[in-house]
Amino acid sequence: MNVLVINAGSSSLKYQLFNMDNKAVLAKGLCERIGIDGRLTHTNPNKEEKYKADVPMKDHADAIRAVINILVDKEWGVIESMSEIDAVGHRVVHGGEYFADSVLINDEVIKAIEACVPLAPLHNTANLIGISACKDVMGENIPQVAVFDTAFHQTMPPEHYMYALPYEYYEKYKIRRYGFHGTSHKYVSQQASEMLGIPIENLRLITCHLGNGSSIAAIKGGKSMDTSMGFTPLAGLPMGTRAGNIDPAIISFLCDHEHKHADEIIDVLNKKSGMLGISGVSSDFRDLDVAIEEGNKRAKLAKDMFNLSVKKIIGSYIAEMGGVDAIVFTAGVGENDRSVRWDVCEHMEYLGIKVDPEKNKYRGRQMDISVDYARVRVLVIPTNEELVIAEDTQRLVNEAK
Repeated sequence: MNVLVINAGSSSLKYQLFNMDNKAVLAKGLCERIGIDGRLTHTNPNKEEKYKADVPMKDHADAIRAVINILVDKEWGVIESMSEIDAVGHRVVHGGEYFADSVLINDEVIKAIEACVPLAPLHNTANLIGISACKDVMGENIPQVAVFDTAFHQTMPPEHYMYALPYEYYEKYKIRRYGFHGTSHKYVSQQASEMLGIPIENLRLITCHLGNGSSIAAIKGGKSMDTSMGFTPLAGLPMGTRAGNIDPAIISFLCDHEHKHADEIIDVLNKKSGMLGISGVSSDFRDLDVAIEEGNKRAKLAKDMFNLSVKKIIGSYIAEMGGVDAIVFTAGVGENDRSVRWDVCEHMEYLGIKVDPEKNKYRGRQMDISVDYARVRVLVIPTNEELVIAEDTQRLVNEAK
C-alpha cells in the first residue's frame, strides 16, 4: 500500500509518500506560498539533488495537483500514475473531545473537525482545506484518514484535563486541557518500549518533545496520563516564541499599561515571548548557544529557564505516576541539544536518573544515554510523526475492507 501523508497549513502543504510494505519514504516535499505565487521543493531519495521550481498555486487544490504531477514525473517521480496512491493521511491539529483515535474521513467527520475550528482556527481551517483539495483532485474513491494531534491525550482523566473554572464553561465551550504533539508522543513511547524490550503496558514513560514548540507527556501503560500543553499550544513550557504558563492576570495588566487589546497581548505571548522574548537574540536554540558562548547573559537566562521548566514538569510527572522507568528526549532540541539533556537530568541521581557524558555527546540518533547502572533509562529517540499518520491510515483502510 502507498500512503500519501499531507500536512496542510494556511499557505503551505508538506507531503510524504510512503510504501507501507517496507515503511520506506518514496518521496517528500513542500509546497509554499500557496495563494501568492507558489513554490515546490521535492525530494526523491534516489537523487542527490532536490527539485525546486516556481509552480503557480492559486489554492490548495493547485498544490495537490503539483504534488501529483511531480510524483508521476518521468525524471523526478516515483510512481507511474495517481492510481498507485492507495490512501491519504492528513494531520489534523484539533479533534476536541470528538476523537480519541484516528478516523476515516466522511461527512460526519468533516462536521466534527469544523466544530473544532474555534479551538484551532488557523490549523483546523487549513487542514479542512487540504482534505477538500485532495477530494477535488483525487476523487472520492481514494480513502482519506484524519490523524489528530489531540487524540492521544484523550485518555487523560478529568482531574488532569479540567481547569478550576466555573464548570459551566466546560459544558458550554469545552474549555479544558487537550494537549498536542500526540502523534510524536505516541511514536516515541512505542519505540521506547521496543528499545527496552518491555511491553508498553508495563512502562511508566515521560516523553519530552522539545523544539520550537515543546510539550511533555506522562505515559502510563501506553496511555497519556498528563501533558504540559493545555487548551491551546500556548500553555506549558516556555518555547521558541511562546511564553508558556504565566499568571493570567498579566494579560489584563498589560492591556491596561500597554494600551493594547487582549488579542494583541495573546499575539505577543505566542510570537514574541519564550526564548526570543527573554534572550532578545533568537527563538532558535542554536543561536542561543552561540550567544551564550559570546557571554550573552540573557541568552543563558532563556535556556536556564527552559531547562528548569522541563525539569520541574518531569519531577511532577514522576510524582503523579509513582515513579518512572524511562525519560525520552525527542524533536529538534531533544534529539540534538546535548546541553539541554544534561542540564535537565543533572542533580536527579537520587531518582535513579544519571546521564553518561560520553553517550550524551551524540546527536540525532536513537540511543540510551544513561550510565549503565542507572535505574531510570534516559533515551534519545528521533520522532517520526509522518510514519504514525501513514501507519494509522493503513490500519483504518485495511479494517474498512
